[in-house]
Amino acid sequence: MERQNINDLMVFLVVARERSFTKAAAKFGVSQSALSHTLRQLEQRLGVRLLTRTTRSVSPTEAGERMLQSIGPLFDEIGSALDGLNILRDQPAGTVRLTAGDYQIQCYIWPKLRTFLQQYPDIRLELDVNYGLQDIVSEGYDAGVRFGEQIAKDMISVRIGPDVRFAVVAAESYFTSRDIPKHPKDLMQHRCINLRLPTYGGLYAWEFEENGREIKVRVDGQLVFNTIYNVLEAALDGFGFAYVPEDIAKLHLGTGRLHRFLEDFSPYWEGFHLYYPSRRQSSPAFSLLVNALRYST
Repeated sequence: MERQNINDLMVFLVVARERSFTKAAAKFGVSQSALSHTLRQLEQRLGVRLLTRTTRSVSPTEAGERMLQSIGPLFDEIGSALDGLNILRDQPAGTVRLTAGDYQIQCYIWPKLRTFLQQYPDIRLELDVNYGLQDIVSEGYDAGVRFGEQIAKDMISVRIGPDVRFAVVAAESYFTSRDIPKHPKDLMQHRCINLRLPTYGGLYAWEFEENGREIKVRVDGQLVFNTIYNVLEAALDGFGFAYVPEDIAKLHLGTGRLHRFLEDFSPYWEGFHLYYPSRRQSSPAFSLLVNALRYST
């Protein structure tokens, strides 16, 4: 295969995965028009259209999706093999791509990797903030972060934090003139701040536990966000009850800006885990990063 074809296939792979010429151009450090020209030439040589382009989006055609699924893993394996050569270097090097929610990044990943990256300056890290349950293999990530119970059995998982508990919180300005909820279902009579999750497309149902039985409550309110930190900010501003991770609410509970409710109904969940394919050939950089994130009691 000619070198030009390999380079053009790499361009196709990045554009198809990013679903964006803008993001792909930023990764390659070239113009969008240059990438578009490259892909048009590739499509002409192959004789099939690989991408459907509109003014607002780009997505693989059936032929493009088939090629993405066939060559994507091969290029990933080549990348892993090249990263593996870094073991011969004095210093570990290479790029590691992780996908996780902003809460997991801020509370569990960044506090540990801040020092790690200073220790290994040749290791590059890309963090993708995403609330969806990403297919890390097809999307080209080295690893993702989920609750332990959400990880598929064919993945390797490494625990990166303690058990997690959520808290129902509200500012005094909201609840002083209203009845205090005594049971999770009482929240249905209140204004609550919702979180929309991209994977299921719906609003997150707040999860509680009573006598070992799971209770899910669908709440309503004036606001819906797609990030948990916006939900917390709206609660601080008095827009209603919020259901947020306990540790990001603690600071405000301590200062009295927020108050906690229904604590006896809040269950503990198994902590967050880093997960990655079992067949992946780990580079020295990735192995060091996994060990840096590993949770120990």
